[in-house]
Amino acid sequence: MTHCNVQRGQTSYHAGLAAEDIVAQTYARNGQATLAKRWRGASGEIDLVAQDGDGVIFIEVKKSKTHGRAAQRVTARQMQRIYGASAEFLETMPKGQLTEMRIDVALVDAVGRVDVIENVSMAG
Repeated sequence: MTHCNVQRGQTSYHAGLAAEDIVAQTYARNGQATLAKRWRGASGEIDLVAQDGDGVIFIEVKKSKTHGRAAQRVTARQMQRIYGASAEFLETMPKGQLTEMRIDVALVDAVGRVDVIENVSMAG
């Protein structure tokens, strides 16, 4: 990998961390504290996990120049990874698989505006 590609990768990595922090703050303002950041299970990683009363919200964060571009970056394969990892995470909760949950996609644009799509499903 060239120096330029390494730098670009590091910039993307840090931009992703910043976007996750912005999204975590957005949920916190709604009373939904962060339980985990970049939680990793055998099925993959979940960007953010937030507490929602007795339930949890699994959040995939996507950052791009516009919300539309960010939304286009959500793939069916990523959603399958989140489904698998979320099932693993629920095993750590007192109610296990009976824990109330949803999956959100949080889109972050170039200026840090957040658009949350709640209860996402890739069915269909």
